[in-house]
Amino acid sequence: MAEKTLVYRPRYNRREIATAYGFLSPTIILYILFVLVPLVWVIYLSFMKYDIITPAQFFGTRNWMRLRGDKRVWITLRNTGLFVILLVPMHVVFGSMLALGVNTIKNRFGVYVYRTIIYFPTLVTSASVILAWRYMLSADTGMINYYLGRLGVTAIPWLGSSFWVYPSTMLFSLWKFVGTYFLYFFIGLQNIDQSLIEAATIDGANTWQKFKSITIPMLSPTILFVTITQLIGCIQIFDEPFLLTRGGPGDASRSISQYIYETAFRSQNYGYASAIALVLLVAILIVTLIQLKGSNTWVTYDRE
Repeated sequence: MAEKTLVYRPRYNRREIATAYGFLSPTIILYILFVLVPLVWVIYLSFMKYDIITPAQFFGTRNWMRLRGDKRVWITLRNTGLFVILLVPMHVVFGSMLALGVNTIKNRFGVYVYRTIIYFPTLVTSASVILAWRYMLSADTGMINYYLGRLGVTAIPWLGSSFWVYPSTMLFSLWKFVGTYFLYFFIGLQNIDQSLIEAATIDGANTWQKFKSITIPMLSPTILFVTITQLIGCIQIFDEPFLLTRGGPGDASRSISQYIYETAFRSQNYGYASAIALVLLVAILIVTLIQLKGSNTWVTYDRE
């Protein structure tokens, strides 16, 4: 007769369970109100014809069928993909380089000054500085083209060319948002146990060996976090193309988020905009899951 395996099950009294749910309830309520309810509403609207003026009418799958033949959806998805390819590596590389540079400064006041300078642009709203950037990037009277002209470089149509609109967006995005990712990397570097680096130095490891074998593995959770948040942010990119280029020239820099905004609030087609928004949500979920699955092979969480 086979022996029965005893499984230990911790016993919790009702008071402990009630206390746990009491602490969790504010978060659960907020999650339901601001995540689940809007999500259910968007799914509902994707099957409706709704323009906020007349009552919603059941539209079947016609909003979803329209997606397949809407060329602007595929154009804006392609543009969004380009933003992801260009902006994510740029922010990860420059953010980490700035963090590594500031982390090597021994003077605490110097660290404070550089940290403040790099992070300050993230505190300024995009709308308040976009006029200055549009002026600097102007093809005729812009400051950047003026100094390039002094060097003998022909004036560049930063905001008027389907090619140059991406470098101009990258310049603005780098100035405006790299401070956030710099701060993440800087905090990650500060949390690395210095005794590991000191031990490697005693063992004769050079700077590159310490960076490759200690700094990068210990910083890998931060790299994963920054990459995922930056990917999600770039897939939802709105501020830069909307404020800087208005999605132009033509649809050259129009993102999928901007197209959703225009479809909903300018064309008053909330049903179709909801269907596009769900496509965007699925894309974000797929990319995030791939990132998390792939992180098992290179992210190190053991800090002992």
